[in-house]
Amino acid sequence: MSSSKSVIIDRHPGRSSQTIGIARELGTEIDLIHEPSVGVVGNKGDSQCYIGVQRKVEAIHEALRAKIGHGEGQMALRLVQPEYTVATSDGIRNGTREMRYSLIGREVTQDSLNEHLSATGLAGTVAVVACDKPPVGTLSALLEHNTPAIIMSDGSIHPGMDPNSNETLDIVAAYQVAGSDDEDFKFHIACHACPGYGSCGGMFTYNTMQTFIGVVGMQPLEMVAPPSDDPRRTVEFPQLLVGYLQQMIANGVTPRDIVGRDSLRNAVIVAMAVGGSTNVVLHAPEIARAAGFRNFWKDVMTPEEFNHLSQHVVPVLTDARPYGRYSMVDIDRVGGVQVIVKELMDAGLLNGDVPTCTGETLAEQVARLDTPKPDADVVHTCASPYKPTGGLRLLGGNLSPDYSAILKLAGVEGGLEDNTFKGRARVFEGEADLLTALDETPEVFQNHDMVIVRYEGPSGAPGMPEMLDSTSRITTLCREQGIVVGLMTDARFSGGSVGLVIGHVGPEAAVGGPIALIENGDEIVADLNTNELNCTQLQDSAVKAARQAAWDKVVAANGGLHPNCGVADTRLLHRMRASGVPATQGGGMHPERQLWVRDERTAVASGFTPSNKHH
Repeated sequence: MSSSKSVIIDRHPGRSSQTIGIARELGTEIDLIHEPSVGVVGNKGDSQCYIGVQRKVEAIHEALRAKIGHGEGQMALRLVQPEYTVATSDGIRNGTREMRYSLIGREVTQDSLNEHLSATGLAGTVAVVACDKPPVGTLSALLEHNTPAIIMSDGSIHPGMDPNSNETLDIVAAYQVAGSDDEDFKFHIACHACPGYGSCGGMFTYNTMQTFIGVVGMQPLEMVAPPSDDPRRTVEFPQLLVGYLQQMIANGVTPRDIVGRDSLRNAVIVAMAVGGSTNVVLHAPEIARAAGFRNFWKDVMTPEEFNHLSQHVVPVLTDARPYGRYSMVDIDRVGGVQVIVKELMDAGLLNGDVPTCTGETLAEQVARLDTPKPDADVVHTCASPYKPTGGLRLLGGNLSPDYSAILKLAGVEGGLEDNTFKGRARVFEGEADLLTALDETPEVFQNHDMVIVRYEGPSGAPGMPEMLDSTSRITTLCREQGIVVGLMTDARFSGGSVGLVIGHVGPEAAVGGPIALIENGDEIVADLNTNELNCTQLQDSAVKAARQAAWDKVVAANGGLHPNCGVADTRLLHRMRASGVPATQGGGMHPERQLWVRDERTAVASGFTPSNKHH
């Protein structure tokens, strides 16, 4: 009786009318409208990063439509029209108040895609991702929905070239001339830095995370490195993607079957080896949470293990922008990211037995691709690396008691003596004040200053903006004057940032973290021998208590929010302030009552427990 009722409900004419109309418009059989759905999704936004996405989505949609039907080799499923998520442009918004929405774009992507996946009941998805944050939001949503899915990155932009000097340019080069007084020169660089379309081409956050998604198993490795305008992305790859998806559906393979502890560890190790963005330690915990792990830094990799790998085990293999010379198109030219994966695997640094979306193990995928050896120019060997130690380092100490502070060691250009930096604090209550000083009074910055930018964390900004504008100007200032100026903040950095810059310092200032207690002139010590970030004055318990009491008094007088926090003047920013979690947990929006995995009933039903994966 209940089964009969279900059939009647499923065929309700009101609900069937639009699906019949859609089937006619898409050219699929009407009798498939009550079958599980499959479809394509893509990331869209207001920059060059997204211009190529729609044509890939449409090509994949056509390849998928050809596979829908009752014929031999076809899938008897309902096809839905493509859907797109939205996000803002990091490159265009850096240094502005709009940058508060950048990381929030990851959250909006995840929420909107979850709505589409769940409300449409998608049983199979191909996703085309672009820019920095939407790919992470997309992968997290696919992991939460947990039906067969596969990802293809849209691809990176080609580097530009200065026609006068023949110097290779990219968006970071354009940010690094922002402090120049020569308006014609600045406009000249801006005109030539970003030709064509595609996401940032260096080993910035985009390519760090696309490599991560490939290594973690959710994107075929050969699809990571080709540029956005590569014809394979609209001719060859759509057929492969649909074939892999069909295989996953037939075998019942879901994203959580692929993204496990060992694959996450592999992806983090490769991020170290490519000198990747500091944002990887912000995104990996969110991806892990969506995959069923309560706490990345306990269940997948501890901070101590992360530092041991980066400090003693994993070398930097790529001579890549922003710390080196080459772009992702050059990595593609010498064989793709699979070259890096194979080199690390052959050195015993990766687990090649983990599953991937192609149906092969990671090792089998690398072998099928007939992966060449490193060329020793763009990609180096483990025996003769570009840099002997990994590109990232987590710092503890009295300024980062939760071990959240992150330094991109691969991008440090100077200032470390015996692996230690000692500097004087120069405090700014927000990035806007720092940019004003860099514009109007750059002479105030002295050798061995440690610039402190606070109240820019997940809750404080709100939104945890990245600071490519600030770091680029400081880098140029240091190069021109032959000095070292560090920067530490409770916000984050672009993958294009270089210099002695330390982000994610937590707990953030808005919640009374130690960074809120630093005063101008304090001694700041970053010791990479002990991996600690300390303020000497705060080692005196009486000084720390007095400063904390003064901070508490200011907050109490302002209704519980420090007056230096940014204004939350939209519902979305208010949500971010009210529900922002620390960088160690991803820096996103999660109400405190929400568990880091699905509730216990769902966990048991799906075979997941907070500390264990079912496979």
